[in-house]
Amino acid sequence: MQDTEKEFKPTSWAIDNKVSIYVATVIICLMGIVTYNTLPKESFPEVVFPQIYISTPIPGAAPTDVENLVTKHIEKQIKSIAGVKKITSNSVQNFSSIIVEFQTDVDVTEAKRDVQDAVDRAMPDLPDNLPDDPTVQDIDISELPIMFVNLSGDYDLQTLKRYAEMMQDRFETVKEIRRVDIVGALDREVQINVDMYKAALAGVDLGDISQAIGGENVLIPGGQLSVGGMKRSLSVSGEYSSADEIANTVVGSIRGGKVYLKDIAEVKDTNKEQESFSRLDKKNVVTLNIIKRSGENLIVTSDQINAIIKEYEAGILPHGLHITVTADQSDNTR
Repeated sequence: MQDTEKEFKPTSWAIDNKVSIYVATVIICLMGIVTYNTLPKESFPEVVFPQIYISTPIPGAAPTDVENLVTKHIEKQIKSIAGVKKITSNSVQNFSSIIVEFQTDVDVTEAKRDVQDAVDRAMPDLPDNLPDDPTVQDIDISELPIMFVNLSGDYDLQTLKRYAEMMQDRFETVKEIRRVDIVGALDREVQINVDMYKAALAGVDLGDISQAIGGENVLIPGGQLSVGGMKRSLSVSGEYSSADEIANTVVGSIRGGKVYLKDIAEVKDTNKEQESFSRLDKKNVVTLNIIKRSGENLIVTSDQINAIIKEYEAGILPHGLHITVTADQSDNTR
């Protein structure tokens, strides 16, 4: 019986060209390492929802009025957009919301632009007293925070907010971070509570008060001045710096005398009604919601945030102010 010699030519070629095989193996390994390092690392896959959300506030309106004055007019314009699969609207007290769902093959960016154009066409039919124009936004899963940075301690909310704003500015310098939202802090508000009886006796109405305050609270540019061969900009600042300055604004005159705002109104330097609350271990806390840019590496972003936190804990934050990180998505990703 005679043995037949068989040869697998790719194997024989690889044996005869060992150097080429070694070089190709090294190149493939390097390409794999580079690809692994540049591959986005996420907790959740990036999913695009072909839906556009339209919200319109209309204070003081009943649900029926919201539907007739706002919702129906916007729906009428949206129905003419190509690629719309379904329109879902909800009219409640003081608010109108509409969700426009498109076919899956529609580009979300173009769909958002088409919806914005439709809302603009509906604007002439909407009430003139809307506090804000309708807001058009897409549903983006990357808008979910990747972690919460909580500042707590034996300090009032104003102090906690001041340090939170410092950290917010520092976090937003990281290129992987889209934005940082502050939750649980107090927003400053100056209230002018007008006594309508006193205002009527002084011959002053709300328009006079608004015009007087708007005319005083201005920054006037004064041009440029040449000093030592250099151009320096001049400006006259008339902006208010305290509630007392607002109270001393002249809003009218009666019998040759000046009428000050404090004569007909109470000016209070206070805070807005708190709409967001944050608690940690039954204590007041100000929370920073960290929102990452889509496609950026979650682990690298988390490492940079933790490095900034250690920097602030080491030499910037006062004694007794603690930082606690919660809901860090990078823990499971690692």
